[in-house]
Amino acid sequence: MLFPDDNGTPVSTDTRILLFTGKGGVGKTTCAAATALQAARDGKKTLVLSSDPAHSLADALDQDLGPEPTEIVDDLYAQEVDLYYSMKKYWGNMRELMLTVFRWQGVDQIAAEELAALPGMNEGSVLLWLEQAVRENDYDLIIVDSAPTGETLTLLTLPQVTQWWLAKAFPFQKFAFKSVGFGVRKTTGIPLDKGYEELEAIFEKLETIRDILAHRPTTSIRLVMNPEKMVIQEARRAYTYLQLYGYGVDSVVVNRVLPEEEIPDGSLFSNYLTSQRDYLQQIEQSFHPLPILQVPHLGEEVFGTERLARIAESMYEDRAPTDVLYDEATFEVREEGDAYIIDVRLPFADEEDVDVRHFGDQLVVQVANQRRNYILPNFLSYYALQGSSLRDGWLHVRFEEE
Repeated sequence: MLFPDDNGTPVSTDTRILLFTGKGGVGKTTCAAATALQAARDGKKTLVLSSDPAHSLADALDQDLGPEPTEIVDDLYAQEVDLYYSMKKYWGNMRELMLTVFRWQGVDQIAAEELAALPGMNEGSVLLWLEQAVRENDYDLIIVDSAPTGETLTLLTLPQVTQWWLAKAFPFQKFAFKSVGFGVRKTTGIPLDKGYEELEAIFEKLETIRDILAHRPTTSIRLVMNPEKMVIQEARRAYTYLQLYGYGVDSVVVNRVLPEEEIPDGSLFSNYLTSQRDYLQQIEQSFHPLPILQVPHLGEEVFGTERLARIAESMYEDRAPTDVLYDEATFEVREEGDAYIIDVRLPFADEEDVDVRHFGDQLVVQVANQRRNYILPNFLSYYALQGSSLRDGWLHVRFEEE
């Protein structure tokens, strides 16, 4: 995979990226930490990065962590992203811009610091740390221990949203804005031009990291769930949305599976085991052909390297954590007679929840409350949208000559 360095020169990087996501409380952090530990023991220099504001990575590793990578054992580094530390590191001029404006309006320092943390900044700072780690090419494997599903979707869609926001918020010429901003800074002390320059550079990095996260098979997402109804339903929705955005999911991890052979008949857990058996079958049928990795319940809290190693051993068995466990295209353009068909992978989507529209050079696909804008190939500018259908987990959009 080619990646631009600080000067924009393409450089090669073979860094493998894994992102663990799922409903809150299913054990994403445990699975991410166990995977990182196993990869490090296999000789892969590994960074595990927590993007969840309610950090529990330090608890899982049973070691204090900070806002910069901390070495845990040989070849294993861990980091819990801190928003305010990241703001000072990455958003300095923007932060100063907002602090100055708020103080200028009479807001006290503490309140101004809180107001300066705009929505999306925490997700943005996680992506910037990831971008830096990939660009420096110092790790063989980077694992993102993500926040619950909703926040993960915010994280993964942030680059697309911010690109649109920058274009709409500052539609005039860059030179004109910088000239006006320079004048504002000289007369008021508000660093408007510097803040804009920093914003622009950050958005460019976010767009770069979006391309990396969508680059199959270098980057894979692993869905973590428990054998429970509500958890499975959320995982199905997450899988649909991740495919909509073009992210490659290479496996499903079913965590905390009670081992039937260790629980006697007639025990307190008999009914749970019956339900678990049904839900495991549902997971196999629903997510086929994705590999299903089962992790047994250890019967005790999981923290520290010894217990994490047991989790990794059962999760991967004879596989390597860095293996690409499954790979499938999520978007294709194909010719069909005089027409062209665009295929978008949308498993579990219901036809009534899907809306397809064509605006200029963009195809807009919305599934429930999630929307993606696809930039169409140039030759389709001479074609018009004629309809769409949803079959066997694929959305088929038909274009014919006008």
